[in-house]
Order: sequence, then C-alpha cells, then structure tokens
Amino acid sequence: MSRFSQTDPELTHRLSRRGMLGVAAGATAAALVGAATPPATAASAPAPASHGRGRPVLPPGRLGIQLYSLRDKVSTLGFAPVFAELEKYGYDEVEFAGYTQGSAGPITLAQLKRLARNHGLNPIGSHVGYYSDDPNAYTFAQNLTKVLDDAQALGLKHIGTASGPFRYGSTVDAWKRAAEEFNTYGAAARARGMKFYQHNHSEEFSFATDNPKVRLYDVLLAETDPDLVFLEMDIYWAYSGQFRFSKRPDGSPAPFEPLNYVLKQPHRYPLFHVKDGVSDPSDTYGYRMVDVGDGDIDYKKFISAVTRLRGHRSDHHWQAEHDNPTESFTFARRSSAHLHSLREKC
Repeated sequence: MSRFSQTDPELTHRLSRRGMLGVAAGATAAALVGAATPPATAASAPAPASHGRGRPVLPPGRLGIQLYSLRDKVSTLGFAPVFAELEKYGYDEVEFAGYTQGSAGPITLAQLKRLARNHGLNPIGSHVGYYSDDPNAYTFAQNLTKVLDDAQALGLKHIGTASGPFRYGSTVDAWKRAAEEFNTYGAAARARGMKFYQHNHSEEFSFATDNPKVRLYDVLLAETDPDLVFLEMDIYWAYSGQFRFSKRPDGSPAPFEPLNYVLKQPHRYPLFHVKDGVSDPSDTYGYRMVDVGDGDIDYKKFISAVTRLRGHRSDHHWQAEHDNPTESFTFARRSSAHLHSLREKC
C-alpha cells in the first residue's frame, strides 16, 4: 500500500519510491512493503545532552522520528530492536507509517503501544492514506472508523495523511471539495480526542490549474476549519516548494516563505518533519536529500522562530525523517545528536 493516492502529482515522479508499510493493524499480519535491507549494526550512543552554551533550541521531550525512515529495520528486525535503538539515541516520540512488521512476526496494537512506552517513546501520530479505488482499502475515505479505532487503541493524539488533496484534481473547486472531506475526518477525529492532519510535499504549493494566481496550499488553509484540520509541515518539501513555485506559470513572481505560514497560524502546525537537503538548482526539486545536519536548511533558525512564540515553546513536535537514508540507524543517531546540539545564542 502506498502512502500516497495514485493521483498525487509527485507520486509518479519522485515519490513513487516510497513504498508504504502495511497498515492493516489488527487484521492479518502483512509483510511490510518496500525494499528491506539486511540488518546493520549502528554505533549505539545516547544523544549528547549538551553542546555549547545557551538554551537548547529543541524543547525537551519533543524530538520524534517518522518510522518510515527505519522501515528496513522494522521489516527485518521488528519494532522492539528499533525502539531500543531510538531510546539510546535520545528520541522521545515516534510517528507511525504502518503498524505491522515483517520477519519478526505479528504484533497487536496493544503490544505495540506497550512496547513504545517501555522504551520511553510516545506514539505521537501516524500516516494513513487519504483514499483509494479499493473500497476495502485502509484509508480515511474508505475505512474512517477503522483508522480512528486503531489510532485510538494506540493512544495517538494525532492521525493524518501524507497524501495531497488532489483526489478531484488541481482546480480551486477540486481542492474545496477535498477540504470538505478533510473537515469531515477532522470532526470525527476530534470527537475521539485526536487531531487530523495533512503532511505536505512540494506540489501543494503549486498553482490552481483554473486560476494560476491562486496557490493551492492557500485554498487548503482557507477552506479547512482551523479547529478541525491541522498541518504537519515537512520543512524540506516546503522549501522545495519555494524553489519550484516562487513564480507563477506565466513567469510572474510569487515568492513565499514557508516559516511565515507557521508564524501566522502556529496552532495549526502541531507536527513538523525535520528533513534536510543540500541545495542543488540543477535538481527538479531544488535539493538533494541528506541526513539532518548535513544540508543547507537552517533548522536552528526555523525551530527557534517557532518555539520563541509566546506560549508555544512546547506546543510542537519535531519528527526527523529521511526518505531513503544510506544506513537508517546511522541517520537516526546522527539526526538526534545534531538537533540536540543546537543552542540559542547567549
């Protein structure tokens, strides 16, 4: 099962590689989809508690990781060894990309929740598909009740999708229609004490095909109820969107700063993906993805700006991610160390 709907514009180009972990939790134990690599041994060392002077940029207890980055380890080793490593690296939270494991055998939601807690990890959210042509698919559109049942069983406070709102096309009305559905999912999630959220890629910042003056992301924000629909900004893809869509199709300038979306409505962004890239104007997306701390995205500036907002320092959750890390445990360890090392100026 893919994390994305088949009509998402980026799916068939760059993101088709993102084979999704199985999500039929509580049903038959399905093997994880996607390339699984042999287990590798990473150096296990706790993230450093302090580097340099000044207050940590990262609020305590708010560093998580999107488990999609570790899908190879989950599929070959199972959740238990993965969670044990994440505990060593100083992570506080995990965001799921499916609830099944491969060769380690079946696991129930109750066992998965207990396992995370035993390793000091708070299950903070999960990615589920938006819709599918299969009426039995594990998506919001096809099986909303089951999706929310599973999220509630895990004790999640957030349940969302990494699919873009492209179900009905790329026109203003198409996105208004998708926004109505998101409002429905948000209301159902809120009734259970959870927040529904959407995770962006760069294509969300493109322009409506029927009105090139309108940025589609702005339609999503305007047409969804701010009390029902929340956003998880993937910082890497947002800056990729800035690279790709700072001009309208006619070439006229349309600059935007991803951070400003957050500063304007900080309550709508409870979750973030911290993903790094080396600037590369020759690349279609403007960046080449690398481990957090190895690229050109200024996370110190970004996280500081959000956490300095009065009353918002601990309101947000920061999930490290890499779509295809060279070695996933190494990525997780180095990303935690880098983010924990960031300090505000004295």
